[in-house]
Amino acid sequence: MADGPASVDWNVAALTASRLVRPGPAVPLAEAETTVNQLRALAGRAEGHVRELTGMGDGLPLLPAEVVDRPGWVRGAAEGLAVLTGGGFPPLGPGRLPALLSGTAGVQAGVVLAYLASRVLGQYDPFGGPDGGGRLLLVAPNVVSAQRALDVPPEDFRMWVCLHEATHRLQFTAVPWLRAHFAAEVGRLLEHLDDTAAGVVSRLPDALREMLRRDRAGGPPVALVELLQGPDQRAVLDRLIALSTLLEGHADHVMDAVGPTVVPTVATIRARFTARRRGGGLADRVLRALLGVDAKVRQYAQGAEFTRQVVDAVGMTGFNAVWHSRETLPTRAEIAEPRAWVRRVHG
Repeated sequence: MADGPASVDWNVAALTASRLVRPGPAVPLAEAETTVNQLRALAGRAEGHVRELTGMGDGLPLLPAEVVDRPGWVRGAAEGLAVLTGGGFPPLGPGRLPALLSGTAGVQAGVVLAYLASRVLGQYDPFGGPDGGGRLLLVAPNVVSAQRALDVPPEDFRMWVCLHEATHRLQFTAVPWLRAHFAAEVGRLLEHLDDTAAGVVSRLPDALREMLRRDRAGGPPVALVELLQGPDQRAVLDRLIALSTLLEGHADHVMDAVGPTVVPTVATIRARFTARRRGGGLADRVLRALLGVDAKVRQYAQGAEFTRQVVDAVGMTGFNAVWHSRETLPTRAEIAEPRAWVRRVHG
């Protein structure tokens, strides 16, 4: 951990986001209590279903989930990000100017957290919790809001959300090396921030033009941050994008594969939820593009298709070879070409 102030003051970020975040939907007390109690109960049941399908996590304890409101998610996210980035950001050194820059970055991060706080349904944070050992958060007002917007059965939707987040928790708890690997990759990405920060400003106009060109051409969405990377960061970013795509796509595949047995309306939920992911007004779509949310939506689909094709080819046990070591993780190119990963790992 650096001796000087962190590059982002996560306390400032949490405070900023808590002040900016919009209130959740109006919910009668009885419905709110039912939602909270049901989410807590379903989280453990969901992980049991995920373990049965994937064959992962045998013998691990079934841990509870934390059900939170939007400010609660903000605090949890900021705590986890502080742990994840605390040792990776370049130290700013002592003095008033670094402290001011840290606070300014905290305000900017807080604006992003406030935007996301009304959209995140749940999150497994492998770096959060009182001891930094991981926590699963379910954001009750967002689950209620999304379920109402989709007009689907409440219990089905809550279980469906829990299946996704339980899969994420199992990925990190059943694969002992994954947490440290992810943190190390983030650290490598952040090591080059000082080297590339000056170049970001000069690259910004070209990056924005490239985003507009891709949008007009109907090309796949890309995060602005990806277009701003210098050459030293691109290889690390590619590995992180491949890992994130795998994790999100695997969770999406599992939640739907488990779904029919425990979520009778899973097909309807998936169809309506996918359409909702693509929606939003102009301002919302611009923000999502700048934050990389649209690119992340594409990750879900691409990662789920990778998982489906590999499972079809070599079964779930064969798919689980992705978790054997860092070397068996798919590359970004292999995510787009699952047969290439099957040939490399399974011959």
